Formats: sequence, structure tokens, C-alpha cells
Amino acid sequence: MATTYKKSYIGKGTAVKGLDIVKVTLKVEDLLKVTHEWNGVEYLTFELAKMQQKDEFGRTHTAYVSVREKEEEKEEAEQQKKAAKETKKAAKKAKKAEMEPELANGDEPF
Repeated sequence: MATTYKKSYIGKGTAVKGLDIVKVTLKVEDLLKVTHEWNGVEYLTFELAKMQQKDEFGRTHTAYVSVREKEEEKEEAEQQKKAAKETKKAAKKAKKAEMEPELANGDEPF
């Protein structure tokens, strides 16, 4: 099963003319929502990508955080799918049993 990610956009930036630098503006409030902790230290990992075209403010780059979808949510969805499949299978089996004539001691019904 492939791991899926959800992008949370946190800001935009502009390439600095003549330099290999991108000036980025990020809203602290949004950053606090996507930090993670490892060994007791808080980190923020984000990606900066060049946009296909400049936006109305001349910004050339977008910043986002790729958040892995929670395994628990994926597992829960799979379990619900499996339970629905089993319920459908049991209903089909019950319907088939209703349609078959009862046989006493393995004798044929005629």
C-alpha cells in the first residue's frame, strides 16, 4: 500500500533577482500547527516549490508541509471496507440458503 500525503500550504515567497535566494513570508500561527517533535525538540520541515507562474503579487514560490495521512485512519477505513464486504457476503449466503430446499439425512427431495 502506498503512503499518501496531504499538502498544507503555509506561505509564499519571491525569488531575489540576480541571486539564488527566495525570500519567504510565513505566518507563525500556521507554522505552529504543523511542527513535530523528535527527541524532545520541536522541528518544522517544509518544502519550497517554484510555481508555474507568478501570482498577482509577483510571488514565484510556494511553501508547504507534506503531512502523511495517519495510519490509524487508513487502517480504520480498510476495516470498515472489510466489514461491509463480509456483511454483503453473509447476506448473499443467507439468501442462497433460503432458496435451497432442505435435505433430510442427505436424501434427495424427490
